[in-house]
Amino acid sequence: MSGGEFSATDLNLAQRRDWLRLIRSENVGPATFRLLINRYGSAASALAALPHIALRGGGKAPTIPVLEDIERELEALYRYGGRLVAVGESDYPPLMRHIHGPPPLLAVMGAGATLTREAVGIVGARNASAAGMTLTKRLAADIGEAGFAIVSGLARGIDAAAHSASLKTGTIAVLAGGLDNIYPEDNRPLAEDILANSGVLITEMPFGYEPRGRDFPRRNRLISGIARGVVVVEAAKRSGSLITARFALEQNREVFAVPGSPMDPRAEGVNALIRDGATLTRDAIDVIEQLRTQRPETLLEDTGGDEPDYTDFAATAEASEDDRTRLAEMLSVTPVSVDDLIVQSGLAAGLVQTILLELEIAGRVRRSSGQLVYLSG
Repeated sequence: MSGGEFSATDLNLAQRRDWLRLIRSENVGPATFRLLINRYGSAASALAALPHIALRGGGKAPTIPVLEDIERELEALYRYGGRLVAVGESDYPPLMRHIHGPPPLLAVMGAGATLTREAVGIVGARNASAAGMTLTKRLAADIGEAGFAIVSGLARGIDAAAHSASLKTGTIAVLAGGLDNIYPEDNRPLAEDILANSGVLITEMPFGYEPRGRDFPRRNRLISGIARGVVVVEAAKRSGSLITARFALEQNREVFAVPGSPMDPRAEGVNALIRDGATLTRDAIDVIEQLRTQRPETLLEDTGGDEPDYTDFAATAEASEDDRTRLAEMLSVTPVSVDDLIVQSGLAAGLVQTILLELEIAGRVRRSSGQLVYLSG
C-alpha cells in the first residue's frame, strides 16, 4: 500500500479523529477511503475536498460527521474498554491489509497479540447437527493446539462451537455490529469468555451500531481476510458460510469443506464446495498439512485491485463535462470493470478514476470487489 497516511505505522490523535470522520462520511466505504487518502495525501485534505468532489459528480455535498460526534463515539468506545486500530499499526491483522477494501479502522476489544497470530476460520450452519458441533469442536481444538488462532463470527451453531473449543488456544470473534451489540444476545456470555481467555472481539462498525442483514456478508469478508484458510462445516445451498468461502477464494485463501450426507440439506453447500475444488476435510491434519504447503507470498498479494497507480493522478487534467457524460453513459446497474471502462471510453486511466471517484462521492456509483463499478439503484 502506498499513499500518504494510509501506510503510516501509528496515527496521532488528530489523524485518528480525521480517519474516523472520513470513514463515517456519506458515500465513503473502505475502498473509497483508500482512494481518497492516496489521492489527497491525508484524511484532513480528503475531508476538505469531499463537497467539491461530490458537486463535480453531479450530487450534493455528502454528510460529514462533526468532530463532536466523533469524539462522543471515541469516548463511548474507550469507556467500554475498546480501542481503535488503524491499518498499518502493529495490532492490525497482517493478512487483512491485503484484501479488497481493508477496514481503515477496527474497533478492538481484547488481546492484540491474538489478533496478529496466524489464524484459521471455521464457519457453518446456525442450525447445526449434533455431529457437526462435535466435529467442529474437535477441529477447532486440534487446529488451535497446532498454533493457529480460530476466527469465526460468534453466530449460533458452528461459530459458537468453534469459539468455545478454542478459548484456551486463542479465538477471534468478528462482529457485524458495534462492540457493544453482541448478536445473538444469547452469545454474550461466550463473548465474555473469549475476552476472559485472551481472545479478541473486533468490528469495523461504529460503537452502538445494531447489525442488519446486509452487514453479515460484510462481516464475513473480515473472517476470511484474517485467516490463512477457512473451514466450512455444514452449510446449506444459500448459506452465509458460502459467502465467506467466496471471499476466501477472492482473497487467495485456502477453502476447506467437511463433507456431509447428500440427504442432509445442511451438507448441500459444503458438498458443492468440494465438487468445485475445495479441500475435502476429515480432520485437523487435512487443514494443517495443506496450510504448510501454502506459498506465503500468495497471501501477501494485494487482491483488492482497488488501488490504482496515482503517480500521474495529480497531473491529470480536470475532467470536462463531455468526459463525465461519456463515462456516465457507459455505466449501468450491471457491474463493469474499471479496466474495461478505460479501454472503451478512450480516456486516460487517471481521468477515469477521477470521474468515478466524483460519481461515487456524489452517490451515483457504487464499487464492489475486483475493481467493478455500477450505478447505484
